[in-house]
Amino acid sequence: MNGILPAAETAAVDSELTATAGSLLLQPGFASTPLRQILIALVAAAIVIVVGRIVLAIAWKLVTIAAVVVALLLLLSTSGIV
Repeated sequence: MNGILPAAETAAVDSELTATAGSLLLQPGFASTPLRQILIALVAAAIVIVVGRIVLAIAWKLVTIAAVVVALLLLLSTSGIV
């Protein structure tokens, strides 16, 4: 299929990778030292920040568009057109 995996195989690979990554954190002693706990916390914070930046990059554009639309509707309603 031109080098692209079918959906069923892709889903199986994704779930297998997720299970492997999840089981790594559940291994006894993985976060037993304070440095490892700090590393896990920093990686989690970095993921939250990256996802937050993406969401905020979209959100401010939506808020700007909404403000322009409301301002135009206000101008049209005060002039009696709408």
